[in-house]
Amino acid sequence: MKTPAMLLVAISLAIPAFSLLAQEKSVNPGINDSFQDPDPSSFVERFEKEGREVYDNRETIVEKLELKPGMTVADVGAGTGLFTRLMAPKVGPKGKVYAVDIAQTFVTHVLMSSRARGLKNIEGIVCTADDSKLPENSVDVVFICDTYHHFEFPQKTMTSIHRALKPDGKLMVLDFERIEGVSSDWIMGHVRAGKEVFRAEIEEAGFELVEEKDLFKENYFLVFRKK
Repeated sequence: MKTPAMLLVAISLAIPAFSLLAQEKSVNPGINDSFQDPDPSSFVERFEKEGREVYDNRETIVEKLELKPGMTVADVGAGTGLFTRLMAPKVGPKGKVYAVDIAQTFVTHVLMSSRARGLKNIEGIVCTADDSKLPENSVDVVFICDTYHHFEFPQKTMTSIHRALKPDGKLMVLDFERIEGVSSDWIMGHVRAGKEVFRAEIEEAGFELVEEKDLFKENYFLVFRKK
């Protein structure tokens, strides 16, 4: 029969190294330096332009989220608000879209640009490097597009997202394929790991992969459910 001390040791040894490290130290220091006080107009030119794969396929992406009137959805890493503004009409006036970003200037831009379009069901949240700041048990769908690789404390951030999702909530993650000899030099230098690593991290935070949607060349689209 194991003593309490022995059980504590066993549990400690069972915790993956990733969890321990991700809680204490950034996995990619400096990745978000350019988002400390960004100028939204300059990023609109970068994010909302033809030729960017997720921009060219934005309508299809939103369709695949299967949003319904009355739902609450979180756009984590909302940036300039491209997808936030597309989601808002899908969930309707009784639904809500959280525009979550680490930069206050981005959140302010999303709210102003949304109001200018008559969209009133959007709420802004300025998150931190290790916490999405989403309310507990509040969200039906969390959408993370080309942003997961910017998570400096992925285990903490994903734990906060897990906590925010409702019991039957879904997590949709789009990010760049990172394949040696195939992906661009920019992706290889900018994105810290490939799909399998990110998938493992997300599953470790309490999610189960449901589906991978085959839509892109440069990006992948993974659908998880909350365990």
